[in-house]
Amino acid sequence: MDNCVFCKIVRGEIPCKKVYEDELVLAFDDISPQAPVHVLLVPKHHAADILKTDVADTGACIAALPKVVAAKGLTSFRLIVNTGADAGQTVPHLHFHILGGKDMGERII
Repeated sequence: MDNCVFCKIVRGEIPCKKVYEDELVLAFDDISPQAPVHVLLVPKHHAADILKTDVADTGACIAALPKVVAAKGLTSFRLIVNTGADAGQTVPHLHFHILGGKDMGERII
């Protein structure tokens, strides 16, 4: 999708601080972190959300997850996927939030 900000990041049109990249996914630091470590993990193929993607894109993200958390030195983390505006999804491109670097506690909201 041409106007998608994450597609522009994947294409290198918008700079990011890369954490991990392979042929299927890109992980980069969030520009508005909600924890000391806040990485966004996105498939390079555009899909609006987790309900509109295929299992290959989701699987590629999950397969990359150990490499991303290792690159950030995390031993524990929270993984979040927002789907839809009411859930807080602000960019309509499937992305996984990886948060850590502090005690996240049990409370999610």
